[in-house]
Amino acid sequence: MTYQTLQGKVLTYFSGVDEQNIEMILKTLSKECMFTVETHNIKLIGHLAICGMFERLWAHHQWVRHDNFHFVTSHSGSDIAARFQVTNKLHNGNLVHKSNCNFFTVKDDLFSEVRVYMSGENTLAAKRS
Repeated sequence: MTYQTLQGKVLTYFSGVDEQNIEMILKTLSKECMFTVETHNIKLIGHLAICGMFERLWAHHQWVRHDNFHFVTSHSGSDIAARFQVTNKLHNGNLVHKSNCNFFTVKDDLFSEVRVYMSGENTLAAKRS
């Protein structure tokens, strides 16, 4: 995959997150995708688990926004890292700002792994009590 194609796939993924469009997100992920939040010891496998995570994220925020992207890609074209800013608007109107980095691995033109390194509170919690 070319750098531009990888970058476009990452931006499509984040557009899906920001637009609360699960179908757009799933079109970038393999059915067996392994999604980890490395900084908070979360591991999810497959579309069903990943969908649940995004539904919880969206339910606990008015909106989320990802921007200010910086990319690094592997020579093989199968891995890309994205560093970016995150803004989450809580239901009480407060804004939470974060600096995150995700690592994506591509297999058969889809992300087979997404590894998240997140500053601050885990907004992608597996479950909320």
